[in-house]
Amino acid sequence: MSSPLRGVVAPILTPFNPDLTIATDLFVAHARRLLRGGCAGLAPFGTTGEALSVGIAERRATLDAMLAGGIDPGRLIPGTGLTDLPGTAELCRDAVDRGCAGVMVLPPFYYKAVPDDGLYGYYARLIDWVGRDGLRLYLYHIPQVAGVGLPVEVVARLAADFPGIVVGIKDSSGDWANTAALFAIEGLIVYPGSELPLLDALDLGGPGCISATANLNAGAIAEVVRRFDAGDRAGAAALHAAAGAFRRLVQDYGPIPAQKGLLALATGEERWTIVRPPLVAQPGDATRALAGRLKNELGVDLAALVGAEEPAATA
Repeated sequence: MSSPLRGVVAPILTPFNPDLTIATDLFVAHARRLLRGGCAGLAPFGTTGEALSVGIAERRATLDAMLAGGIDPGRLIPGTGLTDLPGTAELCRDAVDRGCAGVMVLPPFYYKAVPDDGLYGYYARLIDWVGRDGLRLYLYHIPQVAGVGLPVEVVARLAADFPGIVVGIKDSSGDWANTAALFAIEGLIVYPGSELPLLDALDLGGPGCISATANLNAGAIAEVVRRFDAGDRAGAAALHAAAGAFRRLVQDYGPIPAQKGLLALATGEERWTIVRPPLVAQPGDATRALAGRLKNELGVDLAALVGAEEPAATA
């Protein structure tokens, strides 16, 4: 079994410049802040990172900027899933060759209602095309967004047929019964895609979670895992309830534009508000309302939560 990143992994937000190019200065500074603030690892170019709005060359250049900025590739699980085998294989090879801990791969999602054998065949051929012994593949199950899911039976078959390669899955379905069934697959690393079921996942032997709200609340989520590991389940449960309340409030506003707006408000860096179409930036009054609710309802000091923005060189 591959050694998982234990704790919280942040699917890092992707900041953009006004011309919609990637603001690599903000990206690298935010990555460092997240790792300092309690993240066990980062998952660039996931759903939260607007991955399917970012091109292959941009992903490669941004990953290189992270490494040049001192980010340990052993703490990175970049998203590499596209709708085509050649592009997905290229991104997977790039990540493996740079020493990343793994890759997270969506199912091919353009064609709907595909048979299980088709999904299995896609991943089997992908592994062959990547052609790297160091490939550590995390499946990505988010059917409510992708429109195509990964049945537990397909996951079990892939894990059994490609041991040491298909090592895990991120389950963002929000269906705990599905997540629990995945935990029954021998040797599979299972990350829930939210902190909401984190405590239940830890009880089943999970390493943690990969959660969008780790972009702002990583320290609190990480502390749940630390308390659990120290044998203080009651303390972990109390902290988990607070982290869950934060998650529910933020996701009601839309986690990508909402968190970008909050980062802009906390850091004074207006570029954080920018999203790529078809997403739309959250209006400033909505961001201020959310910040007020976080403070008044949950006692969250946004500036303290985010901390100081690192100085950065160039965009």
